[in-house]
Amino acid sequence: MTRVAVAQSSSHAERQGDRLYQAMAWRVLPLLFLGFLASYLDRVNVGYAKLRMLADLNMSEAVYGLGTGLFFLGYILCEVPSSLLLVKFGARNWVARILITWGLCSGAMMFVQTSTQFYILRFLLGVAEAGFMPGVLYYLALWFPPHYRSKATAAFMAGIPLASVIGGPLSGLLMEQLNGVSGYEGWRWLFFWEALPPVLIGIAVFLFLPIAPERATWLSAREKEQQQLDNPMWSAVAGTTGASVAAAFRSPWVWLLGFVDGTLLLGLYTVAFWTPSILHDDGIRSTFQIGCLSAIPQIGGVLSMFLIGRSSDKRGERRWHIVLPVLFGSMAMTCIPFVTGNPGLVILFITLANMGILGALPPFWVLPSLMLKGAAAAVGLALAGSIANIAGFFATALVGYARTMFGDMSSVVWLFSGLVLVGGMSVLLIPENKMR
Repeated sequence: MTRVAVAQSSSHAERQGDRLYQAMAWRVLPLLFLGFLASYLDRVNVGYAKLRMLADLNMSEAVYGLGTGLFFLGYILCEVPSSLLLVKFGARNWVARILITWGLCSGAMMFVQTSTQFYILRFLLGVAEAGFMPGVLYYLALWFPPHYRSKATAAFMAGIPLASVIGGPLSGLLMEQLNGVSGYEGWRWLFFWEALPPVLIGIAVFLFLPIAPERATWLSAREKEQQQLDNPMWSAVAGTTGASVAAAFRSPWVWLLGFVDGTLLLGLYTVAFWTPSILHDDGIRSTFQIGCLSAIPQIGGVLSMFLIGRSSDKRGERRWHIVLPVLFGSMAMTCIPFVTGNPGLVILFITLANMGILGALPPFWVLPSLMLKGAAAAVGLALAGSIANIAGFFATALVGYARTMFGDMSSVVWLFSGLVLVGGMSVLLIPENKMR
């Protein structure tokens, strides 16, 4: 066969692969994206509810910070056990269960009367949601080979910024328009209405998503064969549960990935949970206006995730597609305390920080599935997520404490921006062969 014929054959096969994985993406990703959007919406809507809830319940900033942090404690404790159950019952079935139960826990926030009830429900919300993100990433790895995985991950994780794009204005509108309806405050209605989507999405996931590619009735036998050839490491999930857990816990790279992701979450959660409060402190009182302004950094984050994820897959390069955006985001985050008092500049630097940190996530979350195979990858994703979500506790509890004690969060923001930088640079420690 001539070189021209070989090149033409290769190009034809690549086009066929593109069509196959684009078709799979349209079938699999929309529901998972909506689930992640609902997930993050449930995490950040408490930041808007806080603007009214603290006064209504006579709660301090420190109580709010601890309560939101307890979500991550429940999440951390149950992340690995939840992922083991996911492997046992199937990713599709377990993800559907997670969506439904966390929707019910989130909706129960409508009836909170005391700080103790607030603590308990936030902890239970973390328990219910544990395993969702690693479960979906594991599920996506069953479908997409490495050279498509960063784009698929970007499409799924776009739910992080878009939750704020949609949820910010929506949260503000619900709180303002429904305040006093049937004798309930607006923030209570906020929890009620934003708890419905995960329940409905969970039911849809169970009804409409296949358990695995080989069970997809809309794939032909030839397409299933091509998918298994492109992604052979996932065609058989081998190994016992004990071996999978041991392989994940023994891998130093899983622990490093957990540390790196934890530092990135310090930046993201600080922005997500506290942007409404920063804008409120700067003199903006309308919750709807705060929600609209808070959406701007998230729009920038969406664009960054897709552009960097696409570039990473196209070049087959992960390291610098993580390090350089994190460096940029850390520098922007450092500037935020210097411009407080000027809402325009605050939004600008929060946007730049979000674009850098969020943009690094799609190539970053490809790494665990390149380092571990089969069930061990599910456990590794969960372990890295458990380590990382320790950051969520500190991002809420420490900032709440600082605002209560000192009336200012500048020192904590600078500390977290430094840790974001350290985490991003730590990716340079991972050998190149581990990233292929």
